Amino acid sequence: MVDERVKIFDENRNPIGVASRDEVHRLGHWHEVFQCWFIRREEGSEKVYLQLRSSLKKDFSGLFDITAAGHLMENESVNDGVREIKEELGVHVSYEELHPLLVMNASIKQNDFIDNEIANIFLFEYNQSFDAFHLQKEEVAGIVQADFDAFYHLWMGMQTDIHVDGFWFNHKGERNKLNQKISKDHFVPHESSYYEAVVKEMKRYFSQAENR
Repeated sequence: MVDERVKIFDENRNPIGVASRDEVHRLGHWHEVFQCWFIRREEGSEKVYLQLRSSLKKDFSGLFDITAAGHLMENESVNDGVREIKEELGVHVSYEELHPLLVMNASIKQNDFIDNEIANIFLFEYNQSFDAFHLQKEEVAGIVQADFDAFYHLWMGMQTDIHVDGFWFNHKGERNKLNQKISKDHFVPHESSYYEAVVKEMKRYFSQAENR
């Protein structure tokens, strides 16, 4: 398989060239990614959706992560990142439907894997059922939802676990209900500062939405 090529940047987000995805993670080049968190507002509560990464994934298999996310290729703009939503979740979303949350530098460093990301982070208000998801099973094994207040408290250090419910596909391709408690150890190890920034901005979004 031909290695994907992405634009690379210095730590001040100035473009410095193009590199393969393998080189980016081996040498720690800064590169752009698209991230979209699905949320839901219901009467009296808010929800956040998480994807369960496939066991076939090379990195962080079987862990919970951002609802949909991926690298921006060398010929793509941030607007093009919505293709990740369609590819991974089977849900069609236009860029105009997204709420820009923030742009931040975020890193994951483990042994010889260095993921220095310029993360373009968005929210999408999802109002369909779990049945509307059609997952790219090589990438995503399942989707769950969690109460946002619990999710916020988890990452702000106010509680140690949260309850999630949804569905997942086993190795036979059979769909099963997923209903369990998870802790920080069950998530892709983004920096704590990443999760804290995201949940603070989500909380601000929900507060503003209530006043609209």
